[in-house]
This record gives sequence, structure tokens and C-alpha cells, in this order.
Amino acid sequence: MKTLAIAVVAALTTTAAFAQSATESTGLNSLVGAAPSTEDFVKEAATSDMFEIASSKLAAEKGDPATETFAEQMVKDHEKTTSELKGIVQGNGNKPALPTSMTESQQSMLETLKGLQGKEFNDRYHADQVTAHKDAVDLFKRYGGKGDQAALKTWASNTLPALQHHLEMAQQLNK
Repeated sequence: MKTLAIAVVAALTTTAAFAQSATESTGLNSLVGAAPSTEDFVKEAATSDMFEIASSKLAAEKGDPATETFAEQMVKDHEKTTSELKGIVQGNGNKPALPTSMTESQQSMLETLKGLQGKEFNDRYHADQVTAHKDAVDLFKRYGGKGDQAALKTWASNTLPALQHHLEMAQQLNK
């Protein structure tokens, strides 16, 4: 098994551009605490914001009062971080490029939410928020600590406390 893991890592690191994306998308970077590439960080931060905004707009309409309050805060905060990220990327000559849509996984999660009502909706939205914010905290912590683009690294570090607070709030929703 150890040999297989070493072979996979070796295969993934044969091409630098591929390796960074592959190791990030498989979770290997997170597992070893490595920073994502700048391109991966921008993609993941932007698509995470897209999911947060879309799912939270839905939750503001369909959720119970506590969920609605949380969702409205998520829309406001993630629209702000989207704007900040766009500003940094535009100031960097639009490099790396911002994605224009969510990942397939995020789109699937959103479609699932659209089909739910009542307690099932609230429970799924709450669980999705915990998962999304755990992932975001991990991503921003790794890039903020070891990223290679100064403005994005500073932004990640400065944004991290708000994401940690979002995670704490999401974890409290089902209590």
C-alpha cells in the first residue's frame, strides 16, 4: 500500500502544473499541509463563494428563522469576499483567471438542496455549510501560511478569522 501511495505521488508530480492541481483536487495537499498553487487557490476560493452565495440565497427563502438569519449573513460576507478576490485578481492582470461557474460537485449539492423542504432542507444546508467552511478554513490557512502570491496570501490570512467564525456559526445551527 505504501508503495502504491509513493507511486501515485510520483506520477502526480511529473508535471508541475498538473501536479499542483491533481494534488489539490485529491486532497493530498491538505493531508500534508501543503499550500495550493495560486491558480488552485483562486479557483477554490471563487467557486466556494459562488456555492455559499447560491445556497444561502436559497436558504434565505426556504430555511427556518435561524437558518435564514445565518444565510443572509453568508450572502453578505461571501459577496464581499468575492468582490475582494476579483479586485486582487484584476490588479494582477486578471491572472490567474477567475472561474465562471461552480464545480460539478457544488452544482450537485445545490440541486439537491433545491429539491428539499422543511427540516430536510435545513439539515442538508447546515451539513453543507459545515463541510464547505471546514474546507475553506483549511484552504485559506494553507495559502495564507505558505502561498506564493503576496496580495492573495495577505488576503487569505486576513479572511481566515471570518471563515473560522462562519464555521463556528454553522456548527451551532443544529444545536
